[in-house]
Amino acid sequence: MATMSQPQHFMDTSGELDAVWVHKEPYSNRPHFSKLSKDIKVDVCVIGAGIAGISTAYELVSRGVKVAMIEAREVLSGETGRTSGHLSSALDASYVDIAKKHGKDAAKNAASSHQWALKHVGEVSNQLAIECEYKIIPDYEISQYEKSDPKHEDDMKEIQEDLKMAKELGLAVSYKPEYAIKGWDGKVDQRDVGIYEEQATFHPTMYLVGLLKWLAKQPNFECYTRTRMMDIQEKGLLTTKEVQVSTLDGNTITCKDAVEATCIPLQKLSIVAQMEYFRTYCIAIRIPRGSYEDCLINDQADPYHYIRFTGCDDKDDYLVIGGGDHKVGQEEEDGRFAELETWVRERYTQAGTVDYKWSGQVNDSVDLMHFIGLNQGKSHTYVITGDTGHGLTMGVLAGKLVADEIQGVENPWSSAYNPKRLPPISSIPSMIAHDVQINMQYKRFAQSDIPDIESLAIGEGGVLNPKTKKPLAVYKDNQGKVHQFSALCPHLQGVVCWNKTEKSWDCPIHGSRFSKDGVQIMGPSKAGLSPADEIGEAAQQQAIKA
Repeated sequence: MATMSQPQHFMDTSGELDAVWVHKEPYSNRPHFSKLSKDIKVDVCVIGAGIAGISTAYELVSRGVKVAMIEAREVLSGETGRTSGHLSSALDASYVDIAKKHGKDAAKNAASSHQWALKHVGEVSNQLAIECEYKIIPDYEISQYEKSDPKHEDDMKEIQEDLKMAKELGLAVSYKPEYAIKGWDGKVDQRDVGIYEEQATFHPTMYLVGLLKWLAKQPNFECYTRTRMMDIQEKGLLTTKEVQVSTLDGNTITCKDAVEATCIPLQKLSIVAQMEYFRTYCIAIRIPRGSYEDCLINDQADPYHYIRFTGCDDKDDYLVIGGGDHKVGQEEEDGRFAELETWVRERYTQAGTVDYKWSGQVNDSVDLMHFIGLNQGKSHTYVITGDTGHGLTMGVLAGKLVADEIQGVENPWSSAYNPKRLPPISSIPSMIAHDVQINMQYKRFAQSDIPDIESLAIGEGGVLNPKTKKPLAVYKDNQGKVHQFSALCPHLQGVVCWNKTEKSWDCPIHGSRFSKDGVQIMGPSKAGLSPADEIGEAAQQQAIKA
């Protein structure tokens, strides 16, 4: 029998399960801010208090700009708190492919911007004396196949081609045939590594809590949580005179510029339709301290496995492995954690207990590049989205890029990440296929997950689709009480799916997500699921007002 957390849990994070980062930095350690209760006027309003929003606020405040940052839930409640914690310029999209689609200059800007970002975290943490486990380590790219498999050589050839391109773009790389990673003592032999040198890891929430504490002391910064943005309007006849950010509670923030650092822009389509939305899974498994080589590891599987290490206690550290990706709301979650655990135990025989399991969300740009800068059709509203598996370094580099653009400072990265760019011709077939696949998800209007409410187990949910009424999202809480909500995503009316791993409602159309009580926890939807009964209404209000 599954049990569930209290409704307010989803105000601290975006899933039922906790990520490993709370082991050293629990939710209770995070700074708390008040809710906006009046109209205010600032230079820039930053919407979203994850790494992109906090980094943008830090860059602007450091330059003397007056900033208000608002967050719909609590700070760090989004995907930043559910990351695997990599800081890397070894991008998921190969530099060979980026150069083919966008040209070598764009690929060079991608490489230099991510390398700048991972170093910048170290510089800022040192400058502000933030203890966040920051360290420089190598990134090892390995084949997905054992050395005895003929396909191993094919993988390694692709890795070497990308290393060659990365070197031409200015990154420090090398190749070591026959190299065996220390601590990998299992029988699975995947020797040979491509190396991206001078990569990094850190404790993401410790770093960002440190930034928030610094920001809170600055006279030109204010932050408001549980303050949900519902609309951004650029005001003016011929040119924009001001931007007005409206909240769910009816307050207005008047500013010169607004920045949507909300993971996904809270809007209908445009760049929202130029991304694919994936769930990804992680476990943190104990490993004896000193028994392994501290590094990043990525194999070439699809979906691939990605590994890093982080602190646990005096005896052990954690090996954090992620993978098992699938499109949001389009596959069952079963077996993902078990596959990751098996993968580790076959290679690291000293691995101990699994202490943490969780999942997160990544948003892949179809043309492989982030969207950072002025939003389409806007002159003073900026967006930061399309992490493509590198949301941490994207968020950091976006802080500098957006701050530069707001202040009129020329930045060489601007053209590469411009949200107004036209997609390359080579991306059009994949965009069409993506659109077709997305539209097929409306088939859920004719489907029902459960035959009736009585068939639901405690702690579980499902969509009930009566033929004469609109579909309902239904779950049973720990006491067996039934909670009912509209199953229609407010964004584009897709029918949501029950995520039994994270106890959430996920939309298979454009990746919007909602807590079990219908609270919006991931855009592009702005609003939550509408309650369909009194119990659902009460639980939703309990979460929001806690």
